[in-house]
Amino acid sequence: MNHVFPVYLALVNIVAFHFYRIDKQRARKGQWRIREDQLVMLAMIGGGIGALLAMRLFHHKTRHVKFTVLVPLFTLAWCFFAYMLYF
Repeated sequence: MNHVFPVYLALVNIVAFHFYRIDKQRARKGQWRIREDQLVMLAMIGGGIGALLAMRLFHHKTRHVKFTVLVPLFTLAWCFFAYMLYF
């Protein structure tokens, strides 16, 4: 069980990072976008670090209060959960 949790977090953060990157690319091209609730959900299920990195790197969703509040909040919650699980 101890090795499954870090692998899960790594994968969900990679997925979150790429979803935010893809959404930014589509926004620039005026194409179909990924729904905002799906992007927030990725942070909620553990992909907050990947989402935060993508938000900063691609300057994506940084003006939306929903993202600037919820993504860091979910990230802190997951960090606390990981801390409690391992320490």
